[in-house]
Amino acid sequence: MDGVTNPVADERERVLGLLRRFGWNATSFQVLQPGFRYWFDASSEACVAYVDTGGAWVAAGAPVSAPERLAEVTARFQEAARAAGRRACFFATEPRFTQRVPLASLTIGEQPEWDPARWEGVVRGSRSLREQLRRARAHGVTVREVPAAFLEEDGHPTRQAVERLKKRWLASRRMAPMGFLVQVRPDAFARERRVFVAEVGDTLMGVLLVSPVYAREGWFLQDLLRDPESPNGTAETLVDAAMRAAAREGRRYVTLGLAPLAGPVRPWLRLARACGRPLFDFEGLRAFKAKFRPDAWVPLHLSYPASSGSWLALYDALRAFARGSLVRFGVATVLRRPRLLVQALAVLLVPWTLLLALPATGRWFPSAGVQWGWVLFDVALAAGLFSLVRRWRDGLATMLAGLTAADACLTFVQAASFNAVRARGPVDWLVITAAVLAPATASGLLFRARDFRLPAR
Repeated sequence: MDGVTNPVADERERVLGLLRRFGWNATSFQVLQPGFRYWFDASSEACVAYVDTGGAWVAAGAPVSAPERLAEVTARFQEAARAAGRRACFFATEPRFTQRVPLASLTIGEQPEWDPARWEGVVRGSRSLREQLRRARAHGVTVREVPAAFLEEDGHPTRQAVERLKKRWLASRRMAPMGFLVQVRPDAFARERRVFVAEVGDTLMGVLLVSPVYAREGWFLQDLLRDPESPNGTAETLVDAAMRAAAREGRRYVTLGLAPLAGPVRPWLRLARACGRPLFDFEGLRAFKAKFRPDAWVPLHLSYPASSGSWLALYDALRAFARGSLVRFGVATVLRRPRLLVQALAVLLVPWTLLLALPATGRWFPSAGVQWGWVLFDVALAAGLFSLVRRWRDGLATMLAGLTAADACLTFVQAASFNAVRARGPVDWLVITAAVLAPATASGLLFRARDFRLPAR
């Protein structure tokens, strides 16, 4: 309504003013996206953007301030957090911050950086990069820059096309959408950004959203979205176009942002990188950025008070990315990857089948013949599940879902007619309940996985 001010919008405009003066970190412009809170220094010459997880204030990068005031502003922000009953940590801090501020730091990855004036030499010196660019051209991929202000207009065709591409891209990701510094919000202060689109004819195949890094006269190639069906080389062509535009304009700095868990991270983070491969291809992301031959790889850190400890700071940062709940985020991620559920089901069925085959479990069955009938059934079911994980087939998925549904029904009949009257205590009832619920749950998961119609890997 006319005459009514928006306090949140006013705050963000105030932050934008500070960014234009002091925005040095690659992540600095991202703090204008929805979801952030802002703490302003009493002098009004500095601010910190953060997410409140309920237990901590997790800051997005270093404070937005003059470099000589970083330590002072950081200390005051920590005092404000303590007064609010919160811990404080700073995610994605660069060496300029860690060298000036007396906090402990944990390396969380590396960030590639380029001087775009050298980009032509990068292309000439990389045969594989030239080949990717050639492939894209051969498939008719062209790149053009479009006015970024279009993304702030809900009904504009460019905004609608980008939103459709964003949905397809997010649907192809292994993990559930995250918050904090990895939100994909093309409309957030779009007028300050640059937008490059890749097209084949009139079809949008990719988009690159570029954010300014004001104090370094540079660009952060922030959101690179590629349609799953786009030709090979589409992403490389978008990066090439942005680098050449930056060089023409005399930009001095370009980055593609954090490659998480890359570089000299601690051994337990390397283990996390290996264990997390089914959900996020850390090494693949680093390799993609490395193919552009950066001038330097700069370590990024999670900075925190030494009294808090790195594990607690990392937990707080993960909660910020998970929008407050790691459990809810984990469930949402697993449900996006039903093949992982099928694999977990197959693995869990192995020890269960071995237990059924033990002589000690014979009392749970009317006869030895029934016991071995169930063992053979579960062996066949496990073999089918592992086969399905190796190569997805809708027909096999349907058959296995039906078999587990039949398993659930027959188990319930046996439990009601034979096991229930022989139960001796809480442990027996727990076993009976698990035996009934396990196949019923497995059936539901298999039907869900089948409905996703996942392609083979």
